[in-house]
Amino acid sequence: MAFPQTTSRDPDDCDTSDVYSGGTAVEGDQLVSRTVLIAGNWKMHKTPDEAEHFVDKLLARWTPALDVELALFPPFPALDRCGHRLRGSAIALGAQNVHHEPRGAFTGEVSCDMLVACGCRYVLVGHSERRHVFGEGDDTVCHKLHAVIDTAGLSPVLCVGETLEERKRGDTQVRLGAQLESALASLPQDDAAELVIAYEPVWAIGTGANATRNDAEEACRWIRADLDRRFGRFIADTARILYGGSVNPDNAAELLRPADVDGVLVGGASLDTDSFLAIAAKAPGS
Repeated sequence: MAFPQTTSRDPDDCDTSDVYSGGTAVEGDQLVSRTVLIAGNWKMHKTPDEAEHFVDKLLARWTPALDVELALFPPFPALDRCGHRLRGSAIALGAQNVHHEPRGAFTGEVSCDMLVACGCRYVLVGHSERRHVFGEGDDTVCHKLHAVIDTAGLSPVLCVGETLEERKRGDTQVRLGAQLESALASLPQDDAAELVIAYEPVWAIGTGANATRNDAEEACRWIRADLDRRFGRFIADTARILYGGSVNPDNAAELLRPADVDGVLVGGASLDTDSFLAIAAKAPGS
């Protein structure tokens, strides 16, 4: 895969071989550990009753681990009830989408403050289905990202990834670079500490196909190097980068093995407690 050219130091020129090892980075003389994030995106599945039942089962069976964080992303109608159930637990709540304005005549939308009131800690921004099904462009993603970062208690999970056509042309990193540039170019360095980034190849979402370990590792390493170029080594060391795309209990361990993959964004396999917990059990440190 060819790396894109940039106007400054190219991510391919950033030597990460001595920095990233097993989710632990070296910052000066100190070790910086990145907590693995196992995130379940339920998409348009589960009623509030079904979601509440799932959460109760998960809370009864999940033993919190020091180096592993679980997060659930239910649909909007289930957020408040899930938030009440998860309050005070080690499992985080996230939303699948948000509007960048704080309030107004935006029928069908929700604001950052509404999500925080439901107990959300995370929100997906720029998920491929929002981009490709609902036509959200890079500018919209940028507005949403800044709105989330400006909201106390809420952190964005910025999703980036290439289509099958872009992959076939060898433009994977070109597309990743364009998405990161649009979303992050005007982001102050201090705000970048809130970032979680999910690499989700569009061709592998809901298709049963998934990137190989090498595909995930190369893309996530390139994204980390891009963060290094933009914001410096400390931000690159501490940012969590996830892989998302047909993750299941059978491939999770292999996908989580690379040092630059700090977790997974799980779709269909997160709808069942057994499979979601099986994926979490494959995380280093679980």
